[in-house]
Order: sequence, then structure tokens, then C-alpha cells
Amino acid sequence: MTAAVRAVPELIRITDPADERLADYAALTDAALRKRYEHQHGVLIAEGPNPVRALITSAYPTRSLLIAQEQVAAMMPALADLDAPVFVVTRDLLYEVVRFKLHQGVIGCGQRLPPGDPARVVRSARLVAVLEGLNDHENLGVLFRAARALGVDGVLLSPGCADPLYRRSIRVSMGHVLHVPHARLDELPDAFSILGDAGFTTVAMTPDPTAPDIRNLAVGDTERVAVLLGAEGSGLTESAVSGADGRARIPMHDGVDSLNVAVAAAIAFHALARSA
Repeated sequence: MTAAVRAVPELIRITDPADERLADYAALTDAALRKRYEHQHGVLIAEGPNPVRALITSAYPTRSLLIAQEQVAAMMPALADLDAPVFVVTRDLLYEVVRFKLHQGVIGCGQRLPPGDPARVVRSARLVAVLEGLNDHENLGVLFRAARALGVDGVLLSPGCADPLYRRSIRVSMGHVLHVPHARLDELPDAFSILGDAGFTTVAMTPDPTAPDIRNLAVGDTERVAVLLGAEGSGLTESAVSGADGRARIPMHDGVDSLNVAVAAAIAFHALARSA
């Protein structure tokens, strides 16, 4: 039997930092410029070897990769059959283009997909996260990494949430955000109608000591569950808590009244995924 021949990507060496083919990567530290550019062109940036590998295997089309020349050999297994240009540059030129010390020397640009439909995200899901007001990109990235690791099938984001496809969120999530279906809500109350129509039980996370211990929730084997999580510090709004079917808390020792939202999310996902 003849072994399958794997395609070898074309490596395009670039020596001019002003080369227009590198426009997707220009000035990554200029937040205002990047926001305009990425929304205008519908792109996202994956920074680091693992996020780039996640981009290549995700549903998001890869536009191109930009790799420091000494990192090419390590990335070659991930590049087989990649239908996108791979730009190879010196480390100094890479720094000049992106304008910061990109120590891992690997970065990729993907094409964003059309906005997700919340009803479609939950259609075949059994465990869903609903986020209210999470405006910190790093917390969002950690939460999405936990979501993929712990069996969350989809994430719904309220209008006040940060962009989960922002470079920092993708990096902190190790690229896993690119593999978790998610959609943005027009307003949070939409989540209750969408989830109710789909047969979900909604559980609002709260530090209130009178709320039931999440470890003791009676979640049936076939029950569909959505866990609501609020912003760091303020938590869920009263309307979000009152709109849910129930509440749950994570028990903590005296002297600690709350957890980082991404940590709390991971604990909740683990507790609910065991039965969901």
C-alpha cells in the first residue's frame, strides 16, 4: 500500500515590514486601530503555536500565518494541507510589524464567521453558559477554555460582554474559544425565552449563602441546563437572578466571599457536566 503524500505548504519569505501582505498583522498593540481594522475586514488574530493550531483546525477560515524563521520546523506538522499563505520573516522583522516582543514567534490571521444565532447554538446543546457583563478579555478567554474542557456545548453573551474573538481572549483560551459555539444576544431576557423554548433549566450563580450548594443540584441525566454567570465584582443583576429557574452557590471557607468569575465558571461547569 502506498503511503498518502501530505501537502507541503508554500513558504513565502518577506523582507520588507511594509509589505502589504502583512497588513493583517500591523500594529497589534494599537487597540483603536486594531478594532477598526478587524471589524472592517472581519478578521481575528491567533497568537502563539497552540492558538494557531486551534485556528487551523477550527471552522474559521485561515487567511494567512506569520512565522519567525526559526519556528517553521516546529510548526510544519500543523501546516500540512493548509490552504493559506505562510509568511516567513526574521525575528526582528516580526517585532517591527506587530510592534511588541512576540516571543513565541507564531501568529495567524483568521476570517470571522457571520454572527451566530443563539437559538441554533442551543438547539442540540445539553449544557450552556449564559454570560452577563463579562467585559474582561482575559477572564473571557479562561472561561472559554474551561467551557471546552468541561463539556459546555455553547455560550450566549449579553450585549455588555467583551469580544471573545479579540486577540487576548483567543490567546488566553489557548485557541479553544474558536471551537466553542457562541452567539451574542440582543438583550439578556432573550436568553430566557430561547432557553425556555428549548427545554432548558436555567441556574443563576450567586455567592448568596442561602442559595443551594451547586454540588447538591438534582440535575437529571437528560436534563438540559444553562448556567448564568455575571461580571467580576458585581455578579449577576437582580433581573438575571430572578429570571432564572433557580440559584446555586459554590461553598467557600470563611474569609472568602467570592471567586474570580472564570474560576467560578469552571467549578460550575464541572459540577453540572457530571450529570448534564
